[in-house]
This record gives sequence, C-alpha cells and structure tokens, in this order.
Amino acid sequence: MTKSVLILAGLFLPLFPLSMLFNILFTRLRNPVLRSVLLLAWPQIGIAIVLGNSHAIPHWLVVWAVLSSLLYALRALALRDVGLWIGFISTSAWSLLWILADTGAGSEQLKLYALGISIPLVLMSILAAGLERRFGAAYLGLYGGLAKSLPRFSGVLVVVVLAVIATPLFPSFFSMLSMIMKSIPTMPTVAVAVAIVWLLWSWAGAKLLQGLIVGPGEQAATDISRAGVWFFVIILVALVIAGMYWLGAVV
Repeated sequence: MTKSVLILAGLFLPLFPLSMLFNILFTRLRNPVLRSVLLLAWPQIGIAIVLGNSHAIPHWLVVWAVLSSLLYALRALALRDVGLWIGFISTSAWSLLWILADTGAGSEQLKLYALGISIPLVLMSILAAGLERRFGAAYLGLYGGLAKSLPRFSGVLVVVVLAVIATPLFPSFFSMLSMIMKSIPTMPTVAVAVAIVWLLWSWAGAKLLQGLIVGPGEQAATDISRAGVWFFVIILVALVIAGMYWLGAVV
C-alpha cells in the first residue's frame, strides 16, 4: 500500500490523526441532511479506496486502526455535545472496518457492514438536530428529564442509541461479532481490543441517555409526531431484519 493510498484510506476509514478531518467537517456542518450524507458516504469512499488497492493490508495498519478506535471510544465517554458524540462514535466504528477488510470480507459484504453501522448514526444525527431545534443546543446535562417532557422522542432515542452501540439484533452487533470471531485465530489481542471498544460504546451510550432522559422533565417542548415515530420505527425494524440476515453470514 503506497503512502498516498494509505493517507486517502486513512482519511475515510479513519486512522488517527487523519481522522480529525472528518470530525472537523462533521462539527462544522449543521444541516442534518448534509450530515446524513456525510455519515453514509464517508466510509463507502474509504472502502472503495481499500478495495481498489491490490496490496495486502499490513498487520501494523490493523493495530493502528484498533488503537484509533479505542482512542475515540474513550474520548466519547467525556463528551457533552451530542454532535461530537456522534462524530467520535462514527470514527471509532469505521476504524474497525480495517479488520474486516484484512480478514477477507467481500466488497458487497464490507459495504453492507458500513451501512449497518452508519444508518443508526444518521438516525442519531436527526434526533440531535431535533434537540437543537427544540432547545437551541444538544448537550448532556443542559436539560434533563426528556422521558417525562418528550416521552415519544425519548423512546425513539433509547432504541436508536441501542442500535448505535451495537446491541442485538442490529446489524452493527453482528459486524462487531464477526470482527471478534475472525480476529481470534490470528490476532487475539485485536479481538480483545474490539471487545473493549464495544464495552466503551455501551458505557458512552448509557452516559448519553442518562444526561438526556433522566431528570425532573420540566422543559416545555413539542414531542415528536406519531408520523415521526413511525419513520424511525420502520427504519429500525428494517435494521433488525437486516441484522437477522447478518446472523447467517456470521454463523
């Protein structure tokens, strides 16, 4: 893998410090549509670059990717800005796609894995935009008790966060499971590191929900509409169905 290809691939399948470019772009983009396009397209460009390269992925590059993922998963624990949280979890998750590319995942499979990771992040970005529209900002601890003041919004938020942090039966769960299983025979330390990243995501997700939905719930705001709830429900159910399809690929 040449230096130019490595730099390009490291931008789109984020390797620290090249990963900083995505987070700068994501932070500066305030439009939820543009953010959604960025979340969907960014890893797909990286996959195209990696798959277009005929050279094998060196072992040290996989280690670099896992360390990058660990770094951003740790940093997500200390964040209060929901937008930054989404960006850092995205960076952490996409870095791990190097493992699947290294272990021989096919082109279509790798692209689907990336979509399974990115779609919940898009839903999370839409919800973050909803918080900004209602309260002027999306920060943990700035307002709490959304479970009382916005019950429908809170219910959707909880399920979307579960999808983001790769809980069963969402596609990202099976992506993570596949990474661990494929790494154990040849790179057991990488498999352990992926499991730690997964644990950190769960911790970060729990802290995010605690900072948003727990509290007295005294804010006056309009809850998400029933049509809006159905929009999220349809996509989340489709993700679960896709996750069941993933199950066949893993086992």
